[in-house]
Amino acid sequence: MRIVSGRWRGRAIVPPADPRVRPTADKVREAWMSILQYDIPGARVLDLFAGSGALGLEALSRGADRADFVELSSRSLAALRSNIASLEAGSESAVHRGDALRFIERLPAGAYDMAFADPPYRMDLATRVAAQWLTTPFAAVLAVEHDVRESLPEETRASSRRYGDTVITIYRDGERPSVQ
Repeated sequence: MRIVSGRWRGRAIVPPADPRVRPTADKVREAWMSILQYDIPGARVLDLFAGSGALGLEALSRGADRADFVELSSRSLAALRSNIASLEAGSESAVHRGDALRFIERLPAGAYDMAFADPPYRMDLATRVAAQWLTTPFAAVLAVEHDVRESLPEETRASSRRYGDTVITIYRDGERPSVQ
């Protein structure tokens, strides 16, 4: 795995040593970041179900001001902390060990500019993250990766793009224009 673009372009990051983890493909991550490229500079970013931290680190590489990572798995936390250290991103990062759903339940509206969620598939977690955001929009932009078979709540402020069996659904709150 590599950082696709920005100041750390081409730098390797390590995936978690866990066969259950499904890292986002570079191609899908590149598409995700291209869609959100105008929202990233200066953003406060939340990376839920962070795994290796690839999404939050990619956002930092592209100019986000800060990234908070939420992860429960000890193997993923080890990879995440290693990646933050190797990129010397500690001063602009915070790692929270815990359940991502419980973490967002405590957030007020507008706590972050952008949130990424790449939960495990086939556990209805993407739907639950989206439903929580619809109740309390804890970020101006919520981008969720999910399996094509999981239908997220429909919303006029949402758009989706499919990449094989993967779908990225992006919810937007507020007046920021969508550039796609």
